[in-house]
Amino acid sequence: MQEYEKSESLYIVLISIHGLIRGHDLELGRDADTGGQTKYVVELAKALAKQPNVEQVDLVTRRIVDVEVGGDYAESVEALAENAQIVRIDAGPEGYIRKEELWDHLDSFADNLLSWLHGQPRWPNVLHSHYADAGYVGVRLSHLTGLPLIHTGHSLGRDKCRRLLARGLTMEEIEQRYHISRRINAEEETLSNADLIITSTGNEIEDQYELYDCYTPEKMAVIPPGTDLDQFHPPAASNASSAFAASLKNFLSQQDMPMILALSRPDERKNIVTLLEAYGESPRLQAKANLVIVAGNRDDIREMDDGAQGVLTELLLVADCYDLYGRVALPKHHKADDVADIYRLAAVSKGVFINPALTEPFGLTLLEAAASGLPLVATENGGPVDIIGNCQNGVLVDPLDKSAIAEALLSILDNDEYWRTLSANGLANVVRHYSWEAHAQAYLQKVPPLLQHFERLPKTPLVATTGRLRSQAIFTALDNTLLGDDEGLAQFVSLIRKKRKKCLFGIATGRRLDSVLAIFKKHRIPVPDILITSLGTEVYFTPQLIADIAWSYHIDHLWTPQVLRRVLGTLPGLTPQPKREQSRFKISYYYDSELAPPMEEILTLLRQQELSVNPTLSFGQFLDIVPARASKGQALRYVARQWDIPLERILATGGSGGDSDMVAGNTLGVVVANRHREELSNLSDMEQVYFAEHSNAWGILEAIEHYDFFHL
Repeated sequence: MQEYEKSESLYIVLISIHGLIRGHDLELGRDADTGGQTKYVVELAKALAKQPNVEQVDLVTRRIVDVEVGGDYAESVEALAENAQIVRIDAGPEGYIRKEELWDHLDSFADNLLSWLHGQPRWPNVLHSHYADAGYVGVRLSHLTGLPLIHTGHSLGRDKCRRLLARGLTMEEIEQRYHISRRINAEEETLSNADLIITSTGNEIEDQYELYDCYTPEKMAVIPPGTDLDQFHPPAASNASSAFAASLKNFLSQQDMPMILALSRPDERKNIVTLLEAYGESPRLQAKANLVIVAGNRDDIREMDDGAQGVLTELLLVADCYDLYGRVALPKHHKADDVADIYRLAAVSKGVFINPALTEPFGLTLLEAAASGLPLVATENGGPVDIIGNCQNGVLVDPLDKSAIAEALLSILDNDEYWRTLSANGLANVVRHYSWEAHAQAYLQKVPPLLQHFERLPKTPLVATTGRLRSQAIFTALDNTLLGDDEGLAQFVSLIRKKRKKCLFGIATGRRLDSVLAIFKKHRIPVPDILITSLGTEVYFTPQLIADIAWSYHIDHLWTPQVLRRVLGTLPGLTPQPKREQSRFKISYYYDSELAPPMEEILTLLRQQELSVNPTLSFGQFLDIVPARASKGQALRYVARQWDIPLERILATGGSGGDSDMVAGNTLGVVVANRHREELSNLSDMEQVYFAEHSNAWGILEAIEHYDFFHL
């Protein structure tokens, strides 16, 4: 056990995988993935780094080598401050891809990040994941290291799915476009395993997290993000001029009118088309103010992705329909440095800032506008409820009610005294409630309780010296993988005997140790160097069969087998397997698919009971429950670190659901042909996982040839 001392300075690792993240000229609004979250994590890293008890902050993201987006995102390390930096980790293709296409590459990201962490001078005190994809990675790193995990969702899949369904999309369409089930599963897993969930608003907890199976408000904390008050401030003079202001002359006939300002990505969820329609249907509003919609940057709408292209095209069509030329501006370009001037330009005009999104998880632009002296009109769904409630500087509206949007804007624009009151309230209260300094201090007050008894998995010394010169390893499952064809097994055994001086040999199985040893004797399989048994809950080193006590201690975290048996014992179709198949860290049932609930329902039940476990259904009939930190893949990575063998030089072979995280990631993954490998079909699109044409040991031999394994 490693206990945190209050005097110890903190090393914090923030993980935010998607989007274009850099420390200067953030390309906000470039696409659906580069918006509020990218700014949030950069500002959070800088704010934490300024605190006296923080030694280092690393913001980890994906490295992107792509001339289409520029060279900054290919730099492995970028300094943010004296003790803060952006670290870019390779995963998947070099080019920039949207977040929905990242799922197949997250196991590799986790493996690469873990390798990078092992190379640092000291171990982090805490991991903090941002969004579902980083949560997926953070859970795996937390399980493998014992480090506490903090998570910030930013937006949530169940809420998004609910709103997409309400707009008429089918589940099939949502799944195809957004891979929503993978996102929701990652969020459920993250909520089950994170030690602290940071939210921006109370509404986020009550309205969005409440939709999840593992809904635990007691481990959630509302810490609103801040805004850069040095950058965003009210205009110093009675007028303001900028290059952006000059560009509006191309759009607006009367530039001296008040400005209704909307600033967001060209995304359907931002609902800016409805805003334009509300303006077009209100002659009073058109007579009172211009409408300026800043919707990212574009050169040619035809070259943009389908979502942005659709929104921008609709804006142009609506503007034409209502003949809004001279009253509406849709500027094509703005720089990140222009944003503060844009707010001040609107404030000088005595205008209003509006966020009409269908739902807004928080609303950083609302804070920036408030800090610039602008009154607000905002959606009543999500974070703006708290922001306007705290700042008393605007009006909430139903984002689908066009007449309500128009009336809310007019209520402010028509009353100078009301405008001044809202502006003054915003300026005063944004400083009080929403500074990054206040956020960082509140954040750091939540960290020490997480560290009081944090237990990091120690890097134990090698228990044998005979394998130190071996630079490769083969790990294979037993049933329906290595076993099943005697001739193929004999060929494999002969090859392993020839390569033992160069290659470490390991078995990873769901069976208990005694059962495995009996199989070795029966089939004349040489005793492996490493035995991972009972579905990754036990690790043994040969020839003395020394049990790794550190691993047992590590996986015992939050393991409550008595509670687990009580919860599952009432379910139909689950029959406990004989005692010889059970072990201290593995509870096993026979699963009757005709009687038992679907696995999705069992997972829901386990999450609702807040059980930190890793359930696996293998061969369609064996349900095994082990601690969350245990699995074949996690045990394999633990052993690989001990023996200092890179995952890229480990052939990992499986054939059923229990082998999933062993063959995924940076290992040379192999799925042999058998009638149960549909349980691993989710890995079929991963380039680093080879699906063999042959079954059993023949499939392993085929994969060895495919990878040219012994010539790596």
